[in-house]
Amino acid sequence: MDDILIVGGGIGGLTLGLSLHAAGIPCRIFESAPEIRAVGVGINLLPHATKELAALGLEADLARVAIETKDSTFFNRFGQLIYLEPLGRAAGYDHPQFSIHRGDLQMALLDAFRSRAGAERMITDHHCTGLEQDDDGVTLRFSNGRSERGRAAIACDGINSLIRKQFFPNEGEPRYSGVNMWRGVTRWKPILSGASLTRAGWLSHGKMVIYPIRGVDHDGLQLVNWVAEIETPTYRRRDWNRAGSLDDFIGAFADWHFDWLDVPAMIRAADSILEFPMVDQDPLPRWSFGRVTLLGDAAHPMVPRGSNGAGQAILDTRAMTSALVAHADPVAAFAAYEKQRLEVTTRVVLTNRTNPPDAILREVYQRTKDRPFKAIDDVISRDELVALSDTYKQIAGFSKEALRT
Repeated sequence: MDDILIVGGGIGGLTLGLSLHAAGIPCRIFESAPEIRAVGVGINLLPHATKELAALGLEADLARVAIETKDSTFFNRFGQLIYLEPLGRAAGYDHPQFSIHRGDLQMALLDAFRSRAGAERMITDHHCTGLEQDDDGVTLRFSNGRSERGRAAIACDGINSLIRKQFFPNEGEPRYSGVNMWRGVTRWKPILSGASLTRAGWLSHGKMVIYPIRGVDHDGLQLVNWVAEIETPTYRRRDWNRAGSLDDFIGAFADWHFDWLDVPAMIRAADSILEFPMVDQDPLPRWSFGRVTLLGDAAHPMVPRGSNGAGQAILDTRAMTSALVAHADPVAAFAAYEKQRLEVTTRVVLTNRTNPPDAILREVYQRTKDRPFKAIDDVISRDELVALSDTYKQIAGFSKEALRT
């Protein structure tokens, strides 16, 4: 009865479980899937997120399975370098930036939670269909007919959160951004520095995001994550497991043969391809309802254009834990958590729509009218490029100054 009930065993839910356990707050995690498996593709963990994971004693575990990202590079669709900047420790941060397979991250979090809190506190095959609350606690209802009681509940069940829908039944489906994505992973020789986060092209004609997520193997190859993004009115409802068709998008990249990468060859060498639309939801006016609140994508789903979705969920967990430590009453704790995080994440959601880091590519695309340039300084100054990058860091909370306060 004293437990905090966490709905969802993804990155946000598992990190929250670890954080609450470290603070001496008992919790249980309920996950829909019968078994948690290492699925998905790549994600980036920025220094504000790795700072929190390091505080939980996870940096060494993640470093063993991730790439410590060294630099960010921007190219036009003709393969010309627009901008390069160091990342993570290479940029002077106290903590690294990691590029990692989502499944590797989730399994590292899961193993840590089970070993620290106890395997019995990670309950799978429990799909939450709704909840009720009273003055004393919260009761979760599950599709298997069972129910569980706790003193409060935190929904970490993603963009299609059923608990969010219970509080906002008329919200509607996630908002389509106008961009469809195809994602895959390919075993490929190291690209550029071998630890580069690369963005190239622009959405109207085809944009690529490319970065390695595992180290060099015995064949001299890395596991490279790639995302193809194209503006199109055609899309299907998001499903993390939907197979994509190469023919639907390869034409946009057919002539991307650069001296630093043969893009179509890399795409064609993928083990498999997944397709889903780039979606988010309009920011909510509130997350908390008495003894229940939302966290991560359940609270503030955002389009993946700033490497920030998982990071913001991880920051939520720190704020949530601090609030529960400071307030014995979960209603007061959730109000404090929401006050700290709602406005901040709203800014990130809206900035991801308009001026994420890849706005650098948009600026060059517009100024050159989608033509090659002789010298990038003739198109845009380095000061402008730095300003575009630094402004996003400040809004998303991972400027060096913000992390040292």
